[in-house]
Amino acid sequence: MASNTFGKLFAITTFGESHGPAIGCVVDGCPPGLAIAPDDFRHDLARRATGKSRHTSARHEADEVEILSGVYEGRTTGTPIALLIRNTDARSRDYAKIAEQFRPGHADYTYWQKYGIRDPRGGGRSSARETTMRVAAGVIAKKWLADRHGVRVQGFLSQIGDIVPDTIDLAVVEDNPFFWPDAAQVPALEAYMDALRKSGDSVGARVDVYADGLPPGWGEPVYGKLDGELAGALMSINAVKGVEIGDGFASVAQRGSQHRDPIGREGFESNHAGGILGGISTGQRVRCSVAFKPTSSLRLPVDSLDIHGEPVEVVTTGRHDPCVGIRATPICEAMVALVLMDQALRHRAQCGDVGDIIPRVPGRKP
Repeated sequence: MASNTFGKLFAITTFGESHGPAIGCVVDGCPPGLAIAPDDFRHDLARRATGKSRHTSARHEADEVEILSGVYEGRTTGTPIALLIRNTDARSRDYAKIAEQFRPGHADYTYWQKYGIRDPRGGGRSSARETTMRVAAGVIAKKWLADRHGVRVQGFLSQIGDIVPDTIDLAVVEDNPFFWPDAAQVPALEAYMDALRKSGDSVGARVDVYADGLPPGWGEPVYGKLDGELAGALMSINAVKGVEIGDGFASVAQRGSQHRDPIGREGFESNHAGGILGGISTGQRVRCSVAFKPTSSLRLPVDSLDIHGEPVEVVTTGRHDPCVGIRATPICEAMVALVLMDQALRHRAQCGDVGDIIPRVPGRKP
């Protein structure tokens, strides 16, 4: 199976390559009546885009969304929504020298082994350019979740290399190019990234995503667990090497008496579980953390092989991110929103007649 489709009742299929004529997606299962216009996509696509600061790739795409179907007079019709974005700033010549080389840390070798052919221009289908359409589809999911359930999804960069925020203030996340939650640290991050870029090297990052306003009950046991599907969705993003829900791996060092979240009439007293128990939402804030590996496209030389099995020294030129995590926040938000909308529709389909169950424990923010 090609596996280019994600979701069950709310499903997206993406298509296109980094340096092809266009990228796009088909969104199937969106309920009718949701107001959607091309302008709705601009904000999040601009947040994901390269070329917005000196700390990301210099590639500058217009990212203008064309709505080809599924919307009539500004509202969704319930039929498949087709979205298209033309590629306008691809420079395929940057990849001419490495067209027959396997770049270590990239999908070149694995795509070659799987298909016996690959598109070397910008990584083809394995490029982060593909995530543009995830963000576009996520705009629809975010809007539906907010309109129908008051759910808000917000992410932020929670680590670059060994630098972590001293404080978490979500109000300042959109005010800097790093989606960083500590305004006082932004100048230091600027200097850190400038030095990294000059060195020709790269660094990894971590993105945290919060989802607030979920009711209890979303998620399915056993194989459709909310946390399982969030983990799978976030792991599907390029360069992701780890996902945590709630306290994640920190739970290993905790005692059970510490990790369990006491329940009282006023609400949950803590949220080590990340808002999910038994694969089902508790009504608390859902917390996800995503680890991104360092960029592998570097001008620093590295040993590899070419497609003939001969040793080569690979030097990657062109336009690349010194830290892919910097613009990954809207991508992670989109994948969380897509999962939540799919799970909301699945819950409504099976359990829509259940109604409110007492007691309803307030979901207290951590």
